[in-house]
Amino acid sequence: MEKLNPKKVSLSLAATSGIVSAACALLIAVAPQFTVNLFGAVFHGIDLSKIQKTMTVSGTILGTVEVIILALITGWLFAKIYNSFK
Repeated sequence: MEKLNPKKVSLSLAATSGIVSAACALLIAVAPQFTVNLFGAVFHGIDLSKIQKTMTVSGTILGTVEVIILALITGWLFAKIYNSFK
C-alpha cells in the first residue's frame, strides 16, 4: 500500500478549499440571490435567505483563512489515519 505524504495532502486540501471559498465569495458578491438559491438546492431546500447576512471584506478574508486552517488540519489528519491502515 502506498503511503500518503501528510504535508502534501494537507497543503493540497488547503489550496483547494481556499480556491472554493474564494469562488463562493465571488459568486455571492456578483450574484447573491442566484448563489443563495444554488446553495439552497445543494442543501436540499433549506431556505438560506433566512440566515443570509451582508458580506464584508474582512469577514470574507477571515472565513477563507479559517477554511484553509481547517483544511490543513483535516488533510494532515486524513493522511495520518490513511497511513495507519495496513
